[in-house]
Amino acid sequence: MSLMNNLSTSMISSSSSTFFAPTSFNSSRTQSVSVPLKSINIVKCVATPQEQQNAYKTKVSRNANIAKLQAGYLFPEVARRRAAHLLKYPNAQVISLGIGDTTEPIPDVITSAMAKRSHALSTLEGYSGYGAEQGEKALRAALASTFYRNLGIEDDDIFVSDGAKCDISRLQVVFGSNVTMAVQDPSYPAYVDSSVIMGQTGQFQKDVEKYGNIEYMRCTPENGFFPDLSKVARTDIIFFCSPNNPTGAAATREQLTRLVKFAKDNGSIIVYDSAYAMYMSDDNPRSIFEIPGAKEVAIETASFSKYAGFTGVRLGWTVIPKQLLFSDGFPVAKDFNRIVCTCFNGASNIAQAGGLACLSSEGLEAMQEVIGFYKENTKIIVETFNSLGFKVYGGKNAPYVWVHFPGRSSWDVFSEILEKTHIVTTPGSGFGPGGEGFIRVSAFGHRENVLEACRRFKQLYN
Repeated sequence: MSLMNNLSTSMISSSSSTFFAPTSFNSSRTQSVSVPLKSINIVKCVATPQEQQNAYKTKVSRNANIAKLQAGYLFPEVARRRAAHLLKYPNAQVISLGIGDTTEPIPDVITSAMAKRSHALSTLEGYSGYGAEQGEKALRAALASTFYRNLGIEDDDIFVSDGAKCDISRLQVVFGSNVTMAVQDPSYPAYVDSSVIMGQTGQFQKDVEKYGNIEYMRCTPENGFFPDLSKVARTDIIFFCSPNNPTGAAATREQLTRLVKFAKDNGSIIVYDSAYAMYMSDDNPRSIFEIPGAKEVAIETASFSKYAGFTGVRLGWTVIPKQLLFSDGFPVAKDFNRIVCTCFNGASNIAQAGGLACLSSEGLEAMQEVIGFYKENTKIIVETFNSLGFKVYGGKNAPYVWVHFPGRSSWDVFSEILEKTHIVTTPGSGFGPGGEGFIRVSAFGHRENVLEACRRFKQLYN
């Protein structure tokens, strides 16, 4: 084995820092938000024939479903390519507009509540251990009154968690391996990958870039990024995200009414991902439960990650109405509750204190300010690509901009932008075959970095 230590620069900004290398993209601005960059230790393992011959193997077979997965999960693969780029250009100012990680500080009204709860744990009066797996009652009540008032959703329909992504996998455990699945194409890759791991799919079909037994509901600019349901086959589960990641499109009330009717006619369950609902600018539904009849066919997942900067804090929730029943009449919520109690010990009590603060009047105002900041970033990015003559989608109701590069490979465009501008984006094909020819540009970033990135885009494509 050979070891390379202490690779990369000593300082880099939180959305990836100051540009040290000589280049045509030098910026006249000096303002930068910097944090120490951790050393990257790279271990290169070279297996010799003798090592391979002597390697001990257990008698446990690998999970064949995991073996179906293609390459790595999208976002770690983007991060891997970013790291490889820094190997090549160790002094480059790489700006990350790819992985949708928040960059702005959590508002003080929220962190103060978490700090208070944290300090209380050092006292006899304030200490608490295991909490309810479903979440603290006060937080569930606040979620119900804040996001689901007058929608018939009660406190005990809400399960607090460590994030929507985690709940997606827990829901898959509830559904099991025998259900059929539909997803928007393109869509957040966790839906497909969790389906593959659960054994709900066939093998990956390289010629069409799809897994067998998944219904891909094509969403294009031509259909307004809402699938033609008349061409969608019946499945047990329908994953649907609005505002959508990655396209940024938000479904209208009329479209969601059609989706609920489609689910009812087919006896399907909708898993509705509303992680970006607070970014909505249009008068579209923020919750699937605004649609009559949805409580009989839908589950909703949501998160504080992109509202309050909780990507590292980890706090989300899932709503499963009592009216949602399996074919034998058994409540879906009871099975989810069993999975939660078996696989989860409840969200952090400190994180839940932060969640409760988020839902105070001061917290809601503070979250809206942070969301407004990211929406202004989005507007800057949209205007930049529009000025360069690109077809641009999204951006109004979500912190993502979906840019079309017709006739080109998404990974090729990703590589071109990274190589020539030191900007990380996300290739659209990573979200499904319908994303080929697009890139997703995230608006999560410090303002000076977003402005600098847009300057570089203009130099590259003007």
